[in-house]
Amino acid sequence: MGSETGIIVYHLSPDCTLSEVEEGKIYTAYVQGFANFGVFVQLNERVKGLIHKSNLRGKHSERDPVLVKVLGIRSNGNIDLEEVNPSVYHTEVVVKRSAPVLFSDLSRFIGRTVQIEGVVAQIKQTSGPTIFTVADGSGIGNAAAFLEAGVRAYPEVQLGNIITIIGEVMTRNSQLQVEVSSLAVLTGDEENRVRAAFEQIIESRAEPQDIPFLIRSEALEKLRPVMRKVAKLIRRAIFEAQPIVIRHHADADGICAAVAIELAVSALIREGGGDFDAEYFMVKRSPSKAPFYEIEDITRDLDFALKDNTRYGQKLPLILLMDNGSTLEDEPSMRFAQVYQIPVLVVDHHHPDHEIDQYLLAHVNPYHVGGDFGITSGMLGTEIARMINPAIDHQIRHFPAVSAVGDRSEAPERKWYLALVSEQYSEDDCKNIALALDYEQFWLRFNDGREIVKHILNVTRESEVHSSLAHLLVEQANAMIEEQMAALMPHVESRILSNGVHLFLFDVELFAHKFTFPPPGKTSGEVHDRLCQINTGKPIVSIGVGPDFAVLRSRGVLMNIPRMVRELHDEIMGGGISGGGHLVVGSIKFVEGMRSTVIEGLIKKISEAPVEMRNP
Repeated sequence: MGSETGIIVYHLSPDCTLSEVEEGKIYTAYVQGFANFGVFVQLNERVKGLIHKSNLRGKHSERDPVLVKVLGIRSNGNIDLEEVNPSVYHTEVVVKRSAPVLFSDLSRFIGRTVQIEGVVAQIKQTSGPTIFTVADGSGIGNAAAFLEAGVRAYPEVQLGNIITIIGEVMTRNSQLQVEVSSLAVLTGDEENRVRAAFEQIIESRAEPQDIPFLIRSEALEKLRPVMRKVAKLIRRAIFEAQPIVIRHHADADGICAAVAIELAVSALIREGGGDFDAEYFMVKRSPSKAPFYEIEDITRDLDFALKDNTRYGQKLPLILLMDNGSTLEDEPSMRFAQVYQIPVLVVDHHHPDHEIDQYLLAHVNPYHVGGDFGITSGMLGTEIARMINPAIDHQIRHFPAVSAVGDRSEAPERKWYLALVSEQYSEDDCKNIALALDYEQFWLRFNDGREIVKHILNVTRESEVHSSLAHLLVEQANAMIEEQMAALMPHVESRILSNGVHLFLFDVELFAHKFTFPPPGKTSGEVHDRLCQINTGKPIVSIGVGPDFAVLRSRGVLMNIPRMVRELHDEIMGGGISGGGHLVVGSIKFVEGMRSTVIEGLIKKISEAPVEMRNP
């Protein structure tokens, strides 16, 4: 038979008939019976042949496995076989040549035996059967294979394999499921054929609908191509049953951006089938305390993802960063994700560092098209969510307005989004929702508060619950803000810098309540707002100082906080300086022992900044 290195031995799946048998090929078989003239063997339960005694290579007992070469197929269906003993070969499964059924059509075949072809997206071992989650492009479904209680069936099958399944369509716990009678990993031409068909379907289904934005915005139109790219990558992850982790800054803007995507993704997952609770373990939304992706965040995400991969056979996730992810502070975490080849997307409006893009599949940021932080992440996230799933438009169309007032946007898009929803939500309503989100997220800490947040945002349209909850949270938040301001405002120090800037300094560690709402960042913002009201028309910079950090807010001063932080890092040796944020709103970190030196260096740079406003 020549060199045996490339020999293929074929294994007939249970549903195969004589039509799948070809002359000259080698098949697996087992001994079924004996006669004077030879041995009868079964290639499967449906196909039987004869090894003439002259073509036997050894003595056999009933049920012995043998390898046989097909010498000929007679007109009456009899198969003449020869026993062969190749020392090196590999096995390929032959499946019955019939049209496979798509998961999207499975409900029409309940109680019938079907063939399914697709990609293995998850392998979960239960106390009973092994559950294979399979994606075929049209949808996602489960196939249950039972070998022995709690024992892995078909252990050769791995995530990402192209497989073919034959089994009966059944209903289990109100969900469609295929009870496997045979399952095989496809290789060679068959694998390529199925993978190509899958890719074609996925590529087509993942393409977002071309819909207009909720408002007319030149900046958004410039961002449309990359926003569509993000929407397509997210849709593709859904259809391939890849988990999605949505990380967002823990404020109203970040929450609005992330919840919009979460709602769009969850709705598509429900439409695609699979487990009834798939939306809860296939999409996870997690708040980040800082406006960047911290090592703590990626460590938590990787820990959960690797455990889910090991315990439940899930793929590693797609990570979507919202209202964070654009600066060098994010780089360590992104490099961590890169080790595991986890794809990362960013939708953000912080001033970006171009070095970050090497770690990303796509990066939506208004600064890339000449815009600025006034185009909020909530605006971007809502419009991308509509591209992902236009059906959820009515649930999220007020999110951009809430994010705009919550993040103090001064872009023209703010008033356009407010006008869009003005009949249902006034500007004060949006401000109250934003404050309620900030307040509740503070107490939620690292939890997403999925259902509570839906009520605050009025996603569920339970108006009475929404109104009562928002009113209560705003009342409590304002009471705590007033208490904080009463304690802190008498301790604000002021000076006028050489460029005419009115600088205000206050210690949020010594003169503010700690470990309660509002936290230092929001406390600094509240103080700044009050100082702006008192000092109308004057250029103002407010600095809330902690033991090893400072929070900056400004009005009428053309600062570039990320650049200032980088310069101070290089200029002050031993300062341990890092930070960033928006151009005129941000924060800086340092080592506690260098606090005075860093603050004075920061003030010097503020005194060199151009000023838009002049003292009247």
